[in-house]
Formats: sequence, structure tokens, C-alpha cells
Amino acid sequence: MKRREFSLASVGAVAASSLALAPFGAAQAQGMAPKAGTDYNVLKTAAPVDGASKGKIEVVEFFWYACPHCNAFEPTLESWLKQLPKDVAFRRVPVNFQSSFVPPQKLFYTLEAMNLLPQMHGKVFQAIHVDHQKLDRDDAVIEWVAKQGIDKAKFTEVYNSFSVSAKVRQASQLQEAYKVEGVPALGVAGKFYTDGSLAQGMPRALAIVDYLVAQERKAGPAKS
Repeated sequence: MKRREFSLASVGAVAASSLALAPFGAAQAQGMAPKAGTDYNVLKTAAPVDGASKGKIEVVEFFWYACPHCNAFEPTLESWLKQLPKDVAFRRVPVNFQSSFVPPQKLFYTLEAMNLLPQMHGKVFQAIHVDHQKLDRDDAVIEWVAKQGIDKAKFTEVYNSFSVSAKVRQASQLQEAYKVEGVPALGVAGKFYTDGSLAQGMPRALAIVDYLVAQERKAGPAKS
């Protein structure tokens, strides 16, 4: 889902998962490093970084479960995560562009609170994009979850809890802080933002993230 249309004509969403990042690395070696304002944006005001990321360089993926581009990006992202450096902290943040995005946000944070996200995250994508389930209403989400063998009463309690509502508010605030234009999108260290439009494809967006992480690593901790 995009606030403005991303131009991904040069990189098919499904084919993206098979594209290598090496060509971009080679371009970097030739002095063609990504440019601020062209390949990525520098935030004028720093976005908050999660407390759990203290001492590490945080990378955030902004996504929406019903976004076909996010679904197609998952295999590429998962491959990238398998090689995540120890000094990098990664987290996903579901976006909210309109009211129908709130139930999927609550679904994500409820699964996270119940320690069910690792086994259920991919199943949510499959339910929407393969099984054509509509999970944009509270009752639809709860009924679908119950069919997955999850305790309905417990899920509903957490789903409607203050803590999940707070997470949803924080996600929306972070989305605004990064000035997310569409999804999937990536934020780095509370300072930088890139997406499929800026990077001309999500595989290249990950390469740009690698570049920005390396720059942060060289800069070291901020001096007080």
C-alpha cells in the first residue's frame, strides 16, 4: 500500500527475491555510493530508537500485512536477516495509513505479546495473499486466529489491552517520525529512510541499508 505510487517497473516484486546485491556493492567500490536525497532521505528530526536496541544500530521495516509488495519482499528480507551483524538490531513496525490498518496492527502486536509472532507472521501473509482472507476488522482477525488453534479468549484479552493499543500508537508515531511514504520501507538508526521508490527496488534498498549501517558503525556512538 502506497501513499504515492512506487515505480517498481524495473524490478518485479516477485523476481526481487532472486536479485543479488553484489552489483550495487561493485558500484559502491567505483565511487557510486548512494546519495542522500536521491537514494535515501536524512531525517531533519531524529526518530526515536527502541530501548531494546541500545548499543546497536537499529533497522526498522515498515510494512502492512495486506500489501502485495511487502508479501513479495518477505523472502528477500528473511535471507538478509539470516546474515544480520551482531551490532544491528532489527524490528518490524506495521503502518497505519487509514482506519482499516488498525486491526492488522493490533494482530501483529498481540501475536508479539503472546510470543506467537515467529510461527504466525508468515501465516498472516499467506492467509491474506494466498487464502484471500480479509483481516481488516477486529471480528475477522479474532475469528481467523481462533481457527489457527490459538486460545480465543486469551487472544481477545490481549488484543483489546492497553499495552497493545499503546504499541499501535507508538507505531503510528514512528511512521510519522520517519515520514513513511509507502511500504515496504526501511529506517536506519532513527536518522535515515529509504523505500522501493527511492532505491528503485527493495533489494537495492537493503544494500543502501547495509551502506548506512556501515557509515553508522564508522561514526561510532554519538558523543554527549
